[in-house]
Amino acid sequence: MELETLLRKCKQNNIAAQRALYEQYAGALFLVCRRYLKTDELAEEMLMNGFLKFFRSLDQFTYINEKATFSWLKKIMVNECLMELRATNSFIQVAVDEILEIASDDNLMERLDATELMKLITQLPVGYRTVFNLFVLEEMTHREIAAALGISEGTSKSQLSKARLFMRQLLLKNKEDYGNRKAR
Repeated sequence: MELETLLRKCKQNNIAAQRALYEQYAGALFLVCRRYLKTDELAEEMLMNGFLKFFRSLDQFTYINEKATFSWLKKIMVNECLMELRATNSFIQVAVDEILEIASDDNLMERLDATELMKLITQLPVGYRTVFNLFVLEEMTHREIAAALGISEGTSKSQLSKARLFMRQLLLKNKEDYGNRKAR
């Protein structure tokens, strides 16, 4: 069914149309939620909350094209995740016990595939992970991130820098672990 027709039926509270729209976008949007949240269960909950919000606000949405529809849905999901994170965490300064000084290897991050990157992102402390996602994946500015999270731009920049260092540390550790297993 064409997306514009599907959305029109969703506006009329057609359950089958809502289910079809959910099934069309749930997989990709779940991955968006999962980038922000530590568990599949919490990501699933925010996905459901996001779709409920979407269906309740459909009367305010004007169909332009599929890309705009996905962008609106994605924005709702990111906002749901951020509201959850704000309710359960403080973004003032999320500290890690120790971040090792790592020789800069700019190629480390470029050699990751999507699955490896996702694993690294989910291992980041919540503040680092959130700022990293917003800056790198959502392409928000530090000013926008600061406003969204109620932190300073400097804190946003610091969290991003620490996230990158932490990810390099994790990647180096994973490479060492792999090398040790291979040597056995």
